[in-house]
Amino acid sequence: MKSIVTYLFIFFTIASFSQKNFYGKAIYQSKTTFNLEQWNNREMSEQQKKRIMERMKNMLEKKYVLQFNKSASIYKEDERLEAPGRGGGFSFGGFSAELQYKSITDKKFVEEREFFGKKFLIEDDSEMPKWEMTGETKQIGNYLCYKATMLKKTDEFDWQNMRRRGRGRGRDGNRGKEDKNKDTANVKEVTEDIEIPKEVLVTAWYTPQIPVSNGPGEYWGLPGLILEINSGRTTVLCTQVVLNPKERVEIKAPTKGEKVTREKYNKIVKEKMEEMRGMWRGRRGRNSRR
Repeated sequence: MKSIVTYLFIFFTIASFSQKNFYGKAIYQSKTTFNLEQWNNREMSEQQKKRIMERMKNMLEKKYVLQFNKSASIYKEDERLEAPGRGGGFSFGGFSAELQYKSITDKKFVEEREFFGKKFLIEDDSEMPKWEMTGETKQIGNYLCYKATMLKKTDEFDWQNMRRRGRGRGRDGNRGKEDKNKDTANVKEVTEDIEIPKEVLVTAWYTPQIPVSNGPGEYWGLPGLILEINSGRTTVLCTQVVLNPKERVEIKAPTKGEKVTREKYNKIVKEKMEEMRGMWRGRRGRNSRR
């Protein structure tokens, strides 16, 4: 009986993809672990730490919606109303939720992002991710998924993998030039205080039962919808898939914002961060002289 149900499920799934106007929607939940201790906050009270972690949770645990057809998709944060008294959520460095558009046929990736109140359209020549198939499988909900991995070069402002620089300490916490060099050989400096690894291992779980070469965020290029991504400290997991829903949105590339390359956008962000850092140092200096 179980085999019959499985075959029927696969049959109806494949049949739905044969439709000319095929459309699907997938809901994803992201979660990023965060170590508050690495940011040198031992002087904070437990109440302060708890308050910060609550606000960080609001930023690090998010819900996203992927709307897709056979050839393209849009991926956007599911905007939720904040509870009264929560201060409208927490924004990291002036960033806000973005919309990402992928065209599988044109190999086009466009990201709409807002930074300190200004909209940008980030677009570069996009290459198909170079995945390595492993042959491993696991079940996610009703779908049999296959594992694929790749080493991904990090973006200069991949905040999910940022960490505080070691201040000359080795991995074991002791000062030592040799350990420091080993620790910094594979990282890049964002500021004198913050660094990120140059590469992270990304693991994807995709299902051929939904034969679209798509997935959450910038991840795509596999022979099936990606239902789970593990990248650094972040996990993105699909919690629901709806094929051919009645309610649909138009899948098209965003058009609002200043068109920039990723390199130019990162330069704008870095300059703004340095400006704010200088202002913060100035205020701290004035307060210390009072």
